[in-house]
Amino acid sequence: MTVIFFQRKPYPHQFSIERVFDGIKKSISEEVKVENAVMPYFSVGFIPRIKNILWSSKHQGNVNHITGDIHYIALALDARKTVLTIHDLNFLNHPNPLARFILKTFWLTLPLRKVTCVTVISEATKKDLLSRVKFPEEKIKVIPNYHNPLFQASPKEFNKGKPRILQIGTKANKNVLRLIEALKEIECHLVIIGGFNELIKKNLEQYKIEYSWLEKLAEAELIEQYQQCDMLSFVSTIEGFGMPILEAQAIGRVVVTSNISSMPEVANNAAHLVDPYDVLSIREGILKVIDDDQYREQLIVNGFENCKRFDISIITKQYLDLYTEIDKE
Repeated sequence: MTVIFFQRKPYPHQFSIERVFDGIKKSISEEVKVENAVMPYFSVGFIPRIKNILWSSKHQGNVNHITGDIHYIALALDARKTVLTIHDLNFLNHPNPLARFILKTFWLTLPLRKVTCVTVISEATKKDLLSRVKFPEEKIKVIPNYHNPLFQASPKEFNKGKPRILQIGTKANKNVLRLIEALKEIECHLVIIGGFNELIKKNLEQYKIEYSWLEKLAEAELIEQYQQCDMLSFVSTIEGFGMPILEAQAIGRVVVTSNISSMPEVANNAAHLVDPYDVLSIREGILKVIDDDQYREQLIVNGFENCKRFDISIITKQYLDLYTEIDKE
């Protein structure tokens, strides 16, 4: 059996999906043959996408797996042998109504007619998908992301006087502006990792938050930032999964995250949950994990245990079972 991982042509430092499925490929290679089919063109504009569709039709295997982002190439693949992974539906929140219609049509409605199965990375994404389109629920399988084994325990004494707070991401859903407001007059150092945003910078200066801003980090550099921080703040308004939660827990850092979307599902009982739309809730959550030593340490212990649910061997077996099922049909 040959499984083809159809992957987008990634822009520099756009590698989250690729990283996940490269790990799956390595883990599953003893059981099945897996080949990567990376799109020849960036997924921007009409003509490059048409070319990607035509190219994909010539590179099929016993099982075709569209790993994310390029859902539209399903139009060229054998529907009986194709599985589509949907990471999140945040793209449907585009402010332009015409763009939303096009995205829904070519990233959901039409591709779903051309696949035998859909995988999603959380129950929250499954629920969101079913609320937007008609699709047989039994054909949707929840297979979460795995815990990256490179993120390992690194003990550090918590700095109660001036904690170093890590923030991953600067897009609108990452909710950085509310976080900044919540940190007003809390003695801390905020480390932001993500693309530069002028409005975020202005708010940091307005609320006099001490901060560092880092972009385009290699994986080893990202791990170092987790090791150096005292806590992770991940109060996003929507996530398909929420990988930073697991990354922080694996390192041994306390996590404050949102009580909505996929985040409670991923964090389990190993994070302090807050209302991401309520600045006071975010502030109280951060102060709780700073001030309450026993509570904080228990969350860290729970975090190590929680990561075991996402061991790569468990996730790999779920994919292998799915591929075997599709190949037999």
